[in-house]
Amino acid sequence: MTALVLSAGGMFGAWQAGVWEALERMFQPDLVVGASIGSLNGWAIAAGVRGAELGRLWREPTVPFELRWRPPWRVRQGLADPAVLEPAAEELCARYRPRARYALVLAEMPGFRRRIVTPDDGITPDHLVAACSMPVIFPPRRLPDGSRCVDGGIFGALPLWAAAELGADRVVAIGVMTDLPPLYRTLMRGVRRLVGAPRRLPSARLPIVVIQPARRLGRLGDALKWKPENIERWLAGGRRAGEEAAPRVARFLSSEAETSIR
Repeated sequence: MTALVLSAGGMFGAWQAGVWEALERMFQPDLVVGASIGSLNGWAIAAGVRGAELGRLWREPTVPFELRWRPPWRVRQGLADPAVLEPAAEELCARYRPRARYALVLAEMPGFRRRIVTPDDGITPDHLVAACSMPVIFPPRRLPDGSRCVDGGIFGALPLWAAAELGADRVVAIGVMTDLPPLYRTLMRGVRRLVGAPRRLPSARLPIVVIQPARRLGRLGDALKWKPENIERWLAGGRRAGEEAAPRVARFLSSEAETSIR
């Protein structure tokens, strides 16, 4: 079973959409797994949304994403208004339903237990909002079953471990959080330490090909605010990267590789 795994990364997720536009002609995944923004892109891809249409959703969002900080800062309730996450989640759930197998990753409170959620669990807009609710920045999201969850990307931006647990025997992964700014690396280590969330790694024997930017896509602040010029640049850059990676992906999909290909 071939899985497409999409990483966390905020607005850098537009780069993922560009990559997928270049790769969609080559294969259709049996399973799509996403963390954070990758869960939103993954929902659309699993529903059969074409790459060009996914790019349009990035260019013309229901509400352009921009964090609204809310003083006084209350760590337990999040430092930013979670309402900014809701329009995209509601639109995706209203317009699309996955055809391929799909899963997103969450961290369930208390204890920040890892959780894999599939459509069999009755995914709602609240699940997609929870998947993008980075701890400290956003408050936990209460789901219909009464649980409270946050972004499963705290276990690692690229949720390869979830694909392995769901039975994938090879993975094409699109990661955007490369060459991270020192401040962000420090922040993520601090968040994992604060919530006691260990990184989850897949089996070393799981064949993986990873497509990622050659250099940092932007500053941390760029990942937290929707700007049309950045979206266009990342979509175009993702398409170029996908086209360049296409021969490598084709060889990977046609082989019986037993080691990771980066």
